[in-house]
Amino acid sequence: MHLNALIGNRPMLDLTNLRKDLNEAYDLKPNPELADSMQDIYQTMDRVISPADWAIYAPYVKAINDLKKERNAVILGHNYMTPEIFHGVSDFVGDSLQLAMQAGKVEADVIVQAGVHFMAETSKILSPEKTVLMPDMAAGCSLAESITAEGIEEMRAKYPGAPVVSYVNTTAEVKAASDICCTSSNAVQIVDAMDSDTVIMTPDQFLAQNVANQSKKKVVFWEGSCIVHELYTADDLRAYRELDPEVKIIAHPECTPAVVAESDFTGSTSGIIKWVHDNKPSKAMLVTECSMASNIADELPEVEFAKPCNMCPYMKKISLEKILYVLHTMENQVEVDAEVAVKARQSVQAMIDLSKKLGL
Repeated sequence: MHLNALIGNRPMLDLTNLRKDLNEAYDLKPNPELADSMQDIYQTMDRVISPADWAIYAPYVKAINDLKKERNAVILGHNYMTPEIFHGVSDFVGDSLQLAMQAGKVEADVIVQAGVHFMAETSKILSPEKTVLMPDMAAGCSLAESITAEGIEEMRAKYPGAPVVSYVNTTAEVKAASDICCTSSNAVQIVDAMDSDTVIMTPDQFLAQNVANQSKKKVVFWEGSCIVHELYTADDLRAYRELDPEVKIIAHPECTPAVVAESDFTGSTSGIIKWVHDNKPSKAMLVTECSMASNIADELPEVEFAKPCNMCPYMKKISLEKILYVLHTMENQVEVDAEVAVKARQSVQAMIDLSKKLGL
């Protein structure tokens, strides 16, 4: 099913009125003096954002951070956010598992999800009493929208008795129809812990194949994929390595097994960040979404981050102005059907509990 068909019933932001409302309420003109006064924030991203761009972003960053205090709000920023969001306004950053765990612990009244829609649903599932805001309801996920609850039932019918392990990159309905969730960082351990010789994994076929290569279980899978990671090819990586033999290639497990086989390291977004920090290669190519390298560039000046990269168009729908707007208006509140939320919470909490038990 095409992503646009599934997000069609979500309210869309009117950017013309959005900008009109914000400019009436806040002074958002580029401000070099304000930018200079916010050097403590800028120094976390000055390797990838120019002073001129920072003068544009600074008024938004200040307005958002001030408004967070008024609303008792926190921003959960995924690793794929752009640097001005990741470093400038996010209170907690990380991969899907890290943000899911934070969503269940934060004491704020309001959570702004700087990520895609399924992440906001997960936050609402784990903190149903909190207001969860989505800066752009059209920020979906090709992987999450590739499967439905009916697809889960289809897999169960093919493999009776096999537990269903669903990636957190899924809708609340799919989580509710699954036995347990996983992330790219704990997928192998979650699958190995299942009390069955056969395990169903949904919806990412490449993550499932990569898990199968590391597990003694028989892993069967739904044929979904991520539009960012499926674009990388093993031939591309071999060609790049021939041009630059010193480069270390670090891939996300949503890439094909052939790409993973060509890589020096494979891991989740948090695992990639840790590997680069620990190993500090002179040159690194992150085979994942573009913003990953930008967000850690200032922390690792000794590492030269190689291009190319692929950009997620849905993650990039999240912007400073949209974050400011939903905090200003309290629009785009994410709701999950109560019955669905209870079942989905069980799957997500089972993942969190098992991850803790396994020391992940």
